[in-house]
Amino acid sequence: MMVFGIVLLILILTLYILFFLPGYTNPIKDSNGRPLLHSITSLEKVYLGGKEQWILIRGINQNNPVILFLHGGPGTSDMGLLRRNMKDLEKHFVVVTWDQPGAGKSFSANSPYSSMNINRFVNDTHELTNLLCKRFNQKKIFLAGHSWGSVLGILSIQKYPELYAAYVGIGQIANMQENELVSYKWTLEQAKKSDDKQAIKKLNEIGKPPFTGDWRKKFMIQRQLLGKYGGELYGSTKGALPIVLKNLLLSPEYSLIDKVNFFRGIFTSVKLLFPELMTINLMKQALFLKVPVYFVLGKHDYEAPFMLAEQYFNLLTAPAKELIWFENSAHFPNIEENSKFIDLLINHILPSKIYPE
Repeated sequence: MMVFGIVLLILILTLYILFFLPGYTNPIKDSNGRPLLHSITSLEKVYLGGKEQWILIRGINQNNPVILFLHGGPGTSDMGLLRRNMKDLEKHFVVVTWDQPGAGKSFSANSPYSSMNINRFVNDTHELTNLLCKRFNQKKIFLAGHSWGSVLGILSIQKYPELYAAYVGIGQIANMQENELVSYKWTLEQAKKSDDKQAIKKLNEIGKPPFTGDWRKKFMIQRQLLGKYGGELYGSTKGALPIVLKNLLLSPEYSLIDKVNFFRGIFTSVKLLFPELMTINLMKQALFLKVPVYFVLGKHDYEAPFMLAEQYFNLLTAPAKELIWFENSAHFPNIEENSKFIDLLINHILPSKIYPE
């Protein structure tokens, strides 16, 4: 009985640690294995809009320019994904990744549900930007937004241009209604080319967007088939999920409960935010920007179809703008062609003097 009690206690303590400890991030070390002088590696709580949220800050020098990444989804936190794939950026930037309200480590910040609207996310982005500028004594930071995060990115630089040195849109969204229609039609076309009768049947059953009724189920069916044909991750038949899962599971920044909340966050955030997101048309809402803009587009992206982002880019007026094609990528060019993306930020965007000091 004593042995059983000890084993049970160890098991309970282990489960407690796995579920409730907030995770950690490894220090950046010098050649002697000591934390590098002037570096920063911090996994911490911040309060945005009065709600507890989490950010990860990493860089070899706290005096370097700050870049804030806005993840996609809604709700698809990528703290682990970016930490494992953006290490070289840490040599040149203070890299900040943020789990937005309702996502990953910030899952509990989705309450009340009525607060989960786009304006709240723009306000939180603004508050976080001010926090980072003050903390690192910088007048401006760089902003990068992926997919859903690219909507937040554009709306943020439109409203608060004075806070941003440059904006990088990755898998840039332009017009959500058209986005979903083009994505659906392409997926059906690929199913017909493959003579995939089961996929054709499923797509015909759910019909063209905008979806009605059980729209989330229809949305997930379309996205799953989009991934099957390489429209999410180029050359993949499983989409980005395996890569996302691998980086999530191997990330010490997430406790076990965070990993559970990762999936809860996706489903809840999509439910709460996607209807409003479907009203977004940046080709009408944000044609004049006061910040230099870079679009990083995968040539095979049919999740945020590249041709719509290109149309938006051509309509856009900004102090400077540049569209960079990633020929072997779909919706995740920063991951699919990681070295090219890193090189672009370090050797092209960072040294550029097109933005005011």
